[in-house]
Amino acid sequence: MTGNTQQIAEWNGSLGERWAALHDETDRIVAVFGAAALERAAVGAGERVIDVGCGGGETTRELARRVGAAGRVLGLDVSRPLLDLARARAAGSAAAPIEFSEADAAQAELPAAVDLVFSRFGIMFFDQPAPALGHLRRALRPGGRLVFVCWRAPRDNPWAMAPLVAARKHVDLRPPKADPNAPGPFAFADPDRLRALLEEAGYASISIERCDAPVRIGADTRAAAENAARIGPAAQFIRECRPEDRPALMAAIEQALAPLAAADGSISLAGSSWIVSAING
Repeated sequence: MTGNTQQIAEWNGSLGERWAALHDETDRIVAVFGAAALERAAVGAGERVIDVGCGGGETTRELARRVGAAGRVLGLDVSRPLLDLARARAAGSAAAPIEFSEADAAQAELPAAVDLVFSRFGIMFFDQPAPALGHLRRALRPGGRLVFVCWRAPRDNPWAMAPLVAARKHVDLRPPKADPNAPGPFAFADPDRLRALLEEAGYASISIERCDAPVRIGADTRAAAENAARIGPAAQFIRECRPEDRPALMAAIEQALAPLAAADGSISLAGSSWIVSAING
């Protein structure tokens, strides 16, 4: 049992199964941000890489393509359903050797002297982030890089929050104030706190750069509402409501999104992240 026990249980239960089933949809949402982080990582041929929170393995396979046959990539995740998907999709890959491991990156035994620790939205869930980041740093060779992408504040991500706000308004609910630093998608939203955590973990040359991009959440308002009910903060809220309330909640979300439709009817809302890089100094 670890400090990340709750997260591990959730990602091996219905949450992990749901994300595996909807993996292609979620990948389309985060792909542009992951691509920006990969460019920042400047992955070189022959490098050894750890992909933290690798999920279904899209970034793991791309990292393997970039390091080539002389490199090696280890994908780490706590979710068995997502790792099953990652292994199936990586089977027969002609790129660098890929290994997947079901492990808590905060304390798992890691290979030594790796060149890069990378993560696409998989590093914000540690119960004790500074020790976990320090553990990852110790896997890096001197001068090795840490590069990851994480979400900025909820208010900067209407793609995730607009459907949730609409659903809450429908039931006239004002949620209690939550801990913004609790493990979860927005745990690293505060750049000052994030920098302090990285410094405490022993990193140097820390860079935190903003990356914004539109997020297409549906081909029309109905599709956008359905996607919001399956992925993101609104999905959890709807699951916690009574089943008989779902039709009215979906209608409220559609009504809120309708004025935001583009000329072709599709719904794209703003997304905002941090691209973070540092070295093992």
